[in-house]
Amino acid sequence: MTSATTAPDTAVTATQRIHGLDALRAGALGLGIVLHSLMPFLSEAVWLFNDRRTTPVAGAVVDWIHLFRMVLFMALAGYFGRMVLQRRGTARYLKDRLLRIGLPAVAFWPVAVASTFAIVGVGMAMRGQELPPAAESAEADPLLLFTPAHLWFLWVLIEAVLITVLARAVLLRVLGDAAVGRAAERIGQALSSPWGVLVAVPPYAACLLAQGSTVAGIREHATIVPSVTALTAYLGAFLVGWFLQARAGSLHWIARYWPVQLALAVVLTVALRMLTDAAAPLLVLATTTALGGWTWTFALIGLSVRFLYRERPVVRYLADASYWSYLLHLPILLAVGLALADTGLPIIVKLVITWVVTGALLLGSYDLFVRSTWIGRWLNGYRHPRAWQRMRRSREVDDHAVSRS
Repeated sequence: MTSATTAPDTAVTATQRIHGLDALRAGALGLGIVLHSLMPFLSEAVWLFNDRRTTPVAGAVVDWIHLFRMVLFMALAGYFGRMVLQRRGTARYLKDRLLRIGLPAVAFWPVAVASTFAIVGVGMAMRGQELPPAAESAEADPLLLFTPAHLWFLWVLIEAVLITVLARAVLLRVLGDAAVGRAAERIGQALSSPWGVLVAVPPYAACLLAQGSTVAGIREHATIVPSVTALTAYLGAFLVGWFLQARAGSLHWIARYWPVQLALAVVLTVALRMLTDAAAPLLVLATTTALGGWTWTFALIGLSVRFLYRERPVVRYLADASYWSYLLHLPILLAVGLALADTGLPIIVKLVITWVVTGALLLGSYDLFVRSTWIGRWLNGYRHPRAWQRMRRSREVDDHAVSRS
């Protein structure tokens, strides 16, 4: 069959690009930019700076994004990771991850993270304010001077990759390739069943229970020192994607159940808000949060596989630019946000200005300095023609076709 429902997964090979998941991974990174743009408008949050205006809507959106974004991203990383390992082998997979994930975590730190200290310092001085507690806390813990900030996910992802590859090597040595393959396929089959979300939930819930709180979801790394609680949840998410890739047709089955998963996700999100307001027991909150996060994850995977399985040039371009954009977005967001913080503009106007300016600078710099250069090959594994070059080639093809007609 080649229907819209089955096409996304049944024909997937080890070398085929899965456009729906690629777009979804870019969307997860994009939601991180949206989340950080909303942080100044939270009334009770401690952020690098606070806007003069606040709104509870910003808090609701931030809570919703926190619910599933990084779990989704890590699951996709696991899915693509196993695909790369199967195609290239363990050694080349590790080399690729260290080059494209580990090295950027270090190389981009000065411009992506360290620069924010100066931006916030200048901005607060211009506003006549002292640095927020989050900036002053580095005095108590010197490691916070080298905080990974929004690049923390790269460190967690490298940790997940190394643990998974090491555990896989041990299991292959002890059990053999055939037994490990069968076990991985069975786990993937369970995860892609209608009740597969229940298999994915325990690590997420265990992390929240170990934290002792579900506020703001899974706590990110404040330093490069591994966090056992966060790694529990994110390694679990990485393995969900890893095992889904081991089961042929898993995306096809998840795509079949997306309406149910989406309905459950909405209901659980509303229920979580009510339970939080009612100060429900931690076990109830942790379980509901984990269920909500994973139903959103499965629903979005199903939606993207069901409706975005064809390549769309604009979506592909944005997906290619998403990694660069996320790496470097924070200094720009902070600079624009601080410039607007004390104005009387409505929040929605401030957000639109922030998104337009940030998006223009990020996409413009990507097209000029990354897409067709060695940086693009480093971050994305390949080079592509710049946008204007592609459009010129398209016009040349069209003109040639017209001249021959």
